[in-house]
Amino acid sequence: MREEKSAREALEALLADPDISQEHLELEQNTTGSDDSLAAAASLEVAAPIRLVQLNVVNRAHRSNSDTLALVRSIGGLSTLRRFTECFYEKCFADPHIDKFIRSHSDPHGERFASWIAEKFGDGRPWTKERKTRPRDVMKVGHHLQEVAFDRSSAHFAAWHSHKREPHKWGQHFKPDDARVWMRLHFWAARETGLFQPQFRAFMDYYIRFIGHFVSVYSSKSPPFTRESARWSANPENIRRYVAAGNIMVDVIDKPVEAALAELPPAERLYTGSGDPRQLWPYDMPQND
Repeated sequence: MREEKSAREALEALLADPDISQEHLELEQNTTGSDDSLAAAASLEVAAPIRLVQLNVVNRAHRSNSDTLALVRSIGGLSTLRRFTECFYEKCFADPHIDKFIRSHSDPHGERFASWIAEKFGDGRPWTKERKTRPRDVMKVGHHLQEVAFDRSSAHFAAWHSHKREPHKWGQHFKPDDARVWMRLHFWAARETGLFQPQFRAFMDYYIRFIGHFVSVYSSKSPPFTRESARWSANPENIRRYVAAGNIMVDVIDKPVEAALAELPPAERLYTGSGDPRQLWPYDMPQND
């Protein structure tokens, strides 16, 4: 019962997050008619912006604007995002630690994630439209049935209670080591699909900040590790060691947060969140060359 209460408190915290609250509001307000945002996006030329863009967070919630729209269109929009997220989920399925959070491989995880990114960057409303018709799964949690996987908060609630998890971890929400493994795999997939190529620098500078912002709601101590996670896959030796260990990140899992922070460059250890008046990474102004 204590674990069930803790999980419900964590779910309530997710629902109170400004970004997730905004997503619920958009689902209620959005219609399935014409999509002016997507029409506007289609008229943009696909060219890589050379100007780095500050993360657009307003009242602690991310907002799309003309800059974010140009950034996502510069990489090829939804079709490129699909290749990226499908590659990412292939890596998740092969990682024994992360796969424990995934109840089923048959759900269209990659498509949903790509649509979510596109929508967050202002490229139409594909994720909101899909959510309107998405079937709601039901799973038993404790002594009652819970509808799950129909939005971000319920999907992560389902992940906490995946039947694949160890009994002593069942119901626990994400820890920093979970988030670090997830981010490393995520940015590795971005690298394999070409998004770290120089012509996409502006997009990836923004996207790494974007992930640094959003990952905080799942594990509040994980944002300082975002840049390290992006660098990890640039070293082939890191990937070789990972594969040799059976796709287990032995340098991350179960490592105490303070010990892990001490391994980061000093400038990357501090994180104050989006509500702090000081403009620290990922909310500070990026340095354009």
